Formats: sequence, structure tokens, C-alpha cells
Amino acid sequence: MRTHHRITAVAVGIVAVAIGPLAASITQAAVPATPSGWSLAWSDDFDGAAGTGIDTNTWIYDIGHSYPGGADNWGTGEIGYHTDSTQNVYQDGNGNLAIRPLRDADGNWTSGRIETVRTDFEPAQGGVMRVEGRVKLPDVSGPAAQGIWPAFWMLGEPFRGNYWNWPGIGEIDILENVNGTNQVFGTLHCGTSPGGPCNETSGLGGSTTCQVSSCQSAFHTYSVEWDRSTATEELRWYLDGNLFHTVNENQVDATTWTDATDHGFFIILNVAVGGGWPGNPTPATASGVPMLVDYVAVYQSTGSGDPTTPPPSTGPDAYSTIQAENYDAQSGIQTETTSDTGGGENIGCAANGDWVRFDGVDFGSSAAHTFSARVASGAAAGISGLVEVRLDDVNAEPIGSFAVANTGGWQSWQTVPANIAPTTGTHTVYLRFTSGQPNDFVNVNWFTFAH
Repeated sequence: MRTHHRITAVAVGIVAVAIGPLAASITQAAVPATPSGWSLAWSDDFDGAAGTGIDTNTWIYDIGHSYPGGADNWGTGEIGYHTDSTQNVYQDGNGNLAIRPLRDADGNWTSGRIETVRTDFEPAQGGVMRVEGRVKLPDVSGPAAQGIWPAFWMLGEPFRGNYWNWPGIGEIDILENVNGTNQVFGTLHCGTSPGGPCNETSGLGGSTTCQVSSCQSAFHTYSVEWDRSTATEELRWYLDGNLFHTVNENQVDATTWTDATDHGFFIILNVAVGGGWPGNPTPATASGVPMLVDYVAVYQSTGSGDPTTPPPSTGPDAYSTIQAENYDAQSGIQTETTSDTGGGENIGCAANGDWVRFDGVDFGSSAAHTFSARVASGAAAGISGLVEVRLDDVNAEPIGSFAVANTGGWQSWQTVPANIAPTTGTHTVYLRFTSGQPNDFVNVNWFTFAH
């Protein structure tokens, strides 16, 4: 069954950040050498003795079912009670932090949630910050993982002590996973809820899968880079050093972006049990399987130019077949193997507000007048939407679009044409997906333009 995973947290998300190569072992690794061009601003490598708790000069235990005076069940509907017990949160003696959800004889769940004492993590003006972590998700899948929701994330400093100003103060989820799937999510939450400029409670999110070994069977590195070195601020998400999601400040209005980012953040690690996104655990859910965190590090850099501005002549020819999975950035999109002619991959799970970006698309001096795309849909009756072409800004007016509804299945492919406004020159091309419903409504394999 196809599902478009959308975050339903009100005050919880995940930010797992890391840099460096995938590591398949579960043994300890100290914070790696600081990458060239960066300086280490803060870190913890959890090298305490086996069975010891966290350093309370660095971390705060969150206790109970909510912040005092805050939303019940952490605002997410989760059912676990967070403790400061070393049964739930401990250092394992191998250089890792363990956060372990446990079920007692009466069926009640406990787990752990910790956050940094510091609330000032943000890039310097004109600089870049990278938040990074090496994490192994709880090694369970299928029915044994039902309701398990590990996360590594950040909340804006103004949330501390208020607890009711989410999502306006910003939440950066660098790693989220539910129910033991080999899929991780990165999201910015902002604006107002429900709906608003950031599509809450879903947020502006993207996802990817762990390669070589699953997210549960091995450590992987997760990172987010927050770039203030260019005219347009940008957040970039990476898994094992591979970019999988980008959010630019011009995707929302200036007030929304400022409210969400014009302050420091604090870092959170937790394993939630149950809640609005994963659903609650069942008797088959495994107890006692921890999330392991090798290290968390924060780096600062002065930046080196604008990564959102592509070289004008290095992108694809507009009149070639542009494979949709070869995007330069995306929001809300997943890739999957396609059964369409030629094989390869398609992009999928496209729903209202999602997009993909292609840099430096060269239309030449003779204007393009049409656009066509290879699409498929298994959407339910009554679910449809538009595939729009926008140039240079994801919020620009579309130069053309076509509607798509159920084509007979998510791998039942059709080529659909549309007229576009005459276009020449080199542009950043966005395919943006617009619908009156929140459901997934289209997959795209490739697209092209014609004179």
C-alpha cells in the first residue's frame, strides 16, 4: 500500500545529522576529524562507562508525558512516559548513547527524550552551520516495530518555556523514522497550524532510503546544513553525505522565515512510542530495542558561494528526455524503481505543495511552446491534481500545467502534453504539484519540452 508519510507532530520531530561515509559496524567511533573548511563548535561522543547516564551539564532529561504546562503527550499523541532512568537512557560503554523503549508487565511503555542545555545553535551571519550525527535506528522491522518513532531534531529557542508557539518558532527534523521502515525523513516545520505557508502539520519535508545496509541494521550519518552565506538562506539535508532535501527561504513569506529561523535552536534525541504518525504499538511490538547514537557534532563555516545558483550552461538540454529522479533538490518526493519502458527510477508520492528542482535547463534561443511528462497515478476516485512548470522560483506563476487523475495504477504510465508560455534561455525548472486534497496523486518518470 502506498503511503505518503506526513509528519503529524505538534512539538516533536527529528533531526539526525551527520557527515561522513556510511559505516556498517555498530562499534564506537569518536567524533571524526573536523572537515576541511569547518570548525568544530560543539560535540558529544558519549564515551562514558557502560550503564551510566548522560552528562547533565550538557543534556536535559525530559520527564513524563509533556513539558510542564505544555501540550499533552508532547503534542504528538505518543503514549510513552519519558524517564531519566538508565534503563531507558544510558551510555553503553562502546562509545554510544542508547535510548531504549520498554514495555512493563501491565503493557505501559517508558522511553527517553533528551535535549541540549544550549539553545544557541545557529549559523553566524554570512556563515554556514552543519549539525551532524551518526545513528543506528532500533533494529526492528515489520510488526515488531509498530509504533516505534526514533528521532533526532531541533526546536527554536523561543519554544523553551513557552511550549505553545509551535510551529512558528521553527522545527528542523533531520532524521525521523516510523515503524521500522528503511526510510528516513527530513522536514522544516514553520508558520501556523493547521495548513499555513508550511503545509502543517506535514511541514516542508523530503525523504530517502538507506543504501547498502538498512537504517536499522547499521550506523548511518545524518546531517543538516543551514546556509546564511548567500542572499537566499537555505537548509540542506544529507544522508551519508548525499543531498536528499532542500528548503529555501523564498518558499515561504519573509515573516514566516524570520520567525522560524531568526534565533538559536536546541538539539533533541528521542524514541517516541505511539502517536499520530506511526500509530500505537501492539502486543507484537518489540520491547527493549534501543536507538544508538555514536556522536553528535555542530560545525561552523564561513561558506563559499551560493549552492542554489547553478552554472548557467551545465544543466540538461530542455529538449532532451529529463529523468525526473535526476533532480537537484526536492520537497516531499520519494524515488522508486519503475516498470516503465527503459526501467530505472521514477519519482513518487507527489502531493499538494511538493516539488522537484532542475538547475540550468537550457531552452536555447528558439522558444519552447510545449511540455510533456510521463506520469502514472493510482489515486483513489476523486483525487487529482496539477503538474505545473515554474521557472527560477518555486513560487513563481506556472508557465504551463496539466491535470492528472488515476491512470489505472501507480505504474500505469501515460505521456501527457501541455502548452507553456514561450520560453528561451537558461532557467531553473521546478515541477510543482498542486491539488485540492492532501493525498498523493501522481508519479513522474520523465519530462521534456518542445518548440
